[in-house]
Amino acid sequence: MQQKKQITEKPEEIKLSDQQIQLGNIRTDTITKSFIGDKIVLTATLNFDEMKSVSFNSRVDGRIDRLYFKNVGDYINKGDKLFDIYSEELNNAKQEYIMATEQQKKLNNAVIDFNELLQSAKNKLLLWGLTENQIQQLQKNKQSNSLTSFYSNSSGYITSINIKEGDYVMEGASVLRLANLSTLWAEAQVYTSQLSYINLHGTATIQIPDIPGKEFKGNVSFVNPEINPDTRINLIRITIPNTNNQLKPGMPAYVFINNTKKNVLTLPVDAVLRNAGGAMVWVQTSNNTFKTKMVEVGLETDDIIEIKSGLSKGDIVVTQGVYLLNSEYIFKKGSNPMEGMKM
Repeated sequence: MQQKKQITEKPEEIKLSDQQIQLGNIRTDTITKSFIGDKIVLTATLNFDEMKSVSFNSRVDGRIDRLYFKNVGDYINKGDKLFDIYSEELNNAKQEYIMATEQQKKLNNAVIDFNELLQSAKNKLLLWGLTENQIQQLQKNKQSNSLTSFYSNSSGYITSINIKEGDYVMEGASVLRLANLSTLWAEAQVYTSQLSYINLHGTATIQIPDIPGKEFKGNVSFVNPEINPDTRINLIRITIPNTNNQLKPGMPAYVFINNTKKNVLTLPVDAVLRNAGGAMVWVQTSNNTFKTKMVEVGLETDDIIEIKSGLSKGDIVVTQGVYLLNSEYIFKKGSNPMEGMKM
């Protein structure tokens, strides 16, 4: 009588042959304590400092007759002419001001306060963006051009142009946007588990691959209070002084943040599988037999990640081939061990 084969594999486990272990290059290691946390390295991208960004909007309804700067990236000095606009409403207001100045000279008397009328007409022009010099020219020449020029009250690089010559714009419509590059933001993504190790009032060292051999110091100025639940990734921002405008928005960067060392359980980063539900590892339960365990991860630096809970010192963990092991489990069991997992 043929003896039935004894089943030793538990439902939550997967057993592989020696050949599968070899072909999958699956390797294990015993988890131990090691020092971690002296430095966090984050990848980042340089962006405009939005606190030093200015939007120029049309103060009146009208047609853009001419743009004096037409390319993103052009530099504009304070006082440069930006655009000319044809506006019936503004032209009427200019004529009202000219008439008020003439009436003040011809009909000035105690019954009518022409100074108040003149000031009211002037305030309207100032509100609509005319400069003191433009208003003085109206008063001097006693005539107005059908086109009105608008000037920049800031210096910076054009980051966007939202209209073109001939377009009609409404009051408040954005014409163009400028950014001052004296400081930039290095925006980096960080796992929520790393946030508690970052000094939110500290300094960071920035390295730019495009500028080898140089380091830049910056201050951590912002941490996004909203966490992406799908990725558990947050955004931090470091403000960097940009001397001589040598740094450009869009450049990749590395952010180095110093911290206090900790002696904790650690694993190679590649040993940990993560999704929106949490993190897990594969542990060896017996010869060629493995199962998943949920873990809570902490600080991550270089290629090492802290294991805060879920494992004990001495556990044998798969450090290489975890994705192949995961795929084999799905193929064999018909389900993903990460589905529905919660720590």
